[in-house]
Amino acid sequence: MNILGWVVLGGIAGWLASIITRRNDRMGCLSNILAGILGGIVGGWLFTFFGGTGVTGFNLMSLIVAVVGAVVVLAIVNLIFGRK
Repeated sequence: MNILGWVVLGGIAGWLASIITRRNDRMGCLSNILAGILGGIVGGWLFTFFGGTGVTGFNLMSLIVAVVGAVVVLAIVNLIFGRK
């Protein structure tokens, strides 16, 4: 997947994950993209570790993998920095 695809998929995944973790009011566009891209990496690793497929392109399954990974990333951020 090219760079633009990672940015778009990461932005959507990060935005959805920020809504799920209730951090949407404190996150901007760049933070959503970063959380989504990191979420794609973490989610891809987790899904392949447990026998699934990771991020395979710009499709619904890849979005789900990235959202799950971004929720994990934002949960870790919440544990480290707490909710303010």
